[in-house]
Amino acid sequence: MTIETENKEIENSIRDIAKKLLSEKTVDVVIGYSEGTVPLSSTPIFIRKEEDVDKLIWNNLCYINLARYLAPLMPQLCDSEGNPLKIGIVAKGCVGRAVNLLAAEKQIDLENIKMIGINCNGNVNRSIIDLEIGEKEILDVSIKGDDIIVKGRDWEQKFPYDQYINELCKVCQVKSPSATEATCVGECQELESIHDEFTDIDDFEAKSAEEKWEYIKNSLEACTLCYSCRQACPVCYCNLCFVDQNLPVWFGKTTEFTDIFTFHFIRATHIAGRCVACGACSSICPVGIDLNFITRKLEKIVKERFDYTSGLNAEMLPPMMDFKMEDEQEFMLEED
Repeated sequence: MTIETENKEIENSIRDIAKKLLSEKTVDVVIGYSEGTVPLSSTPIFIRKEEDVDKLIWNNLCYINLARYLAPLMPQLCDSEGNPLKIGIVAKGCVGRAVNLLAAEKQIDLENIKMIGINCNGNVNRSIIDLEIGEKEILDVSIKGDDIIVKGRDWEQKFPYDQYINELCKVCQVKSPSATEATCVGECQELESIHDEFTDIDDFEAKSAEEKWEYIKNSLEACTLCYSCRQACPVCYCNLCFVDQNLPVWFGKTTEFTDIFTFHFIRATHIAGRCVACGACSSICPVGIDLNFITRKLEKIVKERFDYTSGLNAEMLPPMMDFKMEDEQEFMLEED
C-alpha cells in the first residue's frame, strides 16, 4: 500500500468517526487538521457541525500536536458560561501521549476528552525540503504514490517519502494513542512500556565532549528567540513562562548565544521526562533548528534511570514530579 492510499484511508476514518461522535452528541467539538494556508503546512480546525467534517484532512504535513489546545483550555472549547465542552481530538500516537500526560498532571479531565485514534504513518521533514528548494517559490505540495511532489510556477521536484520523513517518525514506536476504550475510538492500543534504542541520537552520543559542545553551539546559534518551539509544545502550559518573568529576571532576551543557550537548556530541563517526542518544536522552527537531539538525549536518560516513557498512560506521573519513600537520597547527604 502506498503512502497516498494510507493517507486516504486514515482521512476517511477520521471523518467517519468525527461525524458519528458529533451526530450522537458524544462530543460538542472535534479538533483536527485542515488544509494549510501555505504549501508544506496544515492548520488546526475546530469542527462543531456534522456537515463540516469533510474539512478534516490527513496528510504527512500534520505536524502540529493538537493537545496544545487543551491546556490551558481555549475559549473556543468552552460554552458561554466558561464550562469545558466535550471534545473529540484527532490523535496520532504522540498526540495521545500528550493527552495522557496532561491528564496525569491534572491539567485536563479525560471525562471530557474522546481521542479519535489513527495509526500515524509519519510526517514530512519540511525544513530539509525547504533547504533543498532554496529561494524558489513553492505553489503546491502533494503526495503521489510514495513520493512528495513539490511544484512551482515552472518547475516540479520529486522527493521520496521514506528519505524525507522526520527522524523521530522513523524511530517512533507509538503510532496510535495508548488509551482505553473509554477515552479512545478508532486505532488505539494499551501500552505498559516500549523498548526504545534511541538510535537517532547515536551520532551525537559518539562525539567527544568538545565536539558535542561545538555541535550544540552550531545548531543553536541561528536561533532568534522567537519562542515558537515553546508555543508549539503540548507540555509547555505554564501561565507564566520563566522567560517572561521580571522578578527575578532569569536571563536576557537578546540573541547573544548565552541567552539562546540558557533558554533552550532551561526549557529542555523543564520537559525532561515529559517530552512526548512529537517533534512539533523542530517542525515549527522558522530557521530549521532540530531541537530533538536535546530532548531525545534527556528522554534516554530518563528511560535508563527510571524505565519511564511519557504519556503511555494517564495515571503515572513523570519521574521529576513523583517520589517514593525508598528513593535513594545520596544527593541530599553530606560526604564522609
